[in-house]
Amino acid sequence: MSVIAWQLDEVKGLVRKACFDAGRDPDDVTLVAVSKTFPAKDVEKAMEAGQLVFGESRLQEAEPKIALLPGGLEWHFIGRVQRNKVRKILPLFAYVHAVDSFKLAVYMDGVAKDLGMVPKIFLQVNLAGEDSKGGFTEAEIIASMEEISQLTNLEVIGLMMIPPADDDAGKWFRGLRELRDALEEKFPIKLPSLSMGMSGDFAEAISEGATHVRIGSAIFGKRDYKVEGELG
Repeated sequence: MSVIAWQLDEVKGLVRKACFDAGRDPDDVTLVAVSKTFPAKDVEKAMEAGQLVFGESRLQEAEPKIALLPGGLEWHFIGRVQRNKVRKILPLFAYVHAVDSFKLAVYMDGVAKDLGMVPKIFLQVNLAGEDSKGGFTEAEIIASMEEISQLTNLEVIGLMMIPPADDDAGKWFRGLRELRDALEEKFPIKLPSLSMGMSGDFAEAISEGATHVRIGSAIFGKRDYKVEGELG
């Protein structure tokens, strides 16, 4: 068994434990193995150990990597989305986790229509109002949700967030879940998914309702940050 396969098995065990502790079905939580900065051969090791869902954050790195790997894998784009990359991102990624503004959602909807696609997306929320992170403020997402719900070429499946560092992550995860519940009550939209939780805090995220956890370093090892990316 490779080191990656062993670490993946450990992470899956911890995800299952977090689900059981929270009284949740482990099948309701998707592990997104964040392979950004790691080569295709490392993805293959995880794939051989049964992992089929992977996350990437930079198109220029992901594009050749995806081309080298089997077509049956499920790819999630977890990085910041640049408008000029949307047309290339959508055909490669089934899920986009960081749609961080109303303008981007409208633009992506138009591109998806041109491509004949309906991608699944998460709306990124910046509950703490951190300047270093993108995302809707709570007021912005409430103001935009009715119009977003009417976009016909995007399937808005939920919300996504990254909590502030060195803080109580649980309260932010709880805040995102409560915001999701409030949006569902106020608008004609269902948001069944919450993308929150990374290597250091996924158990807390699962306890607060995460459906997608983005875990990279705990599976693949220490990351080379010469390749940019911050969302997994």
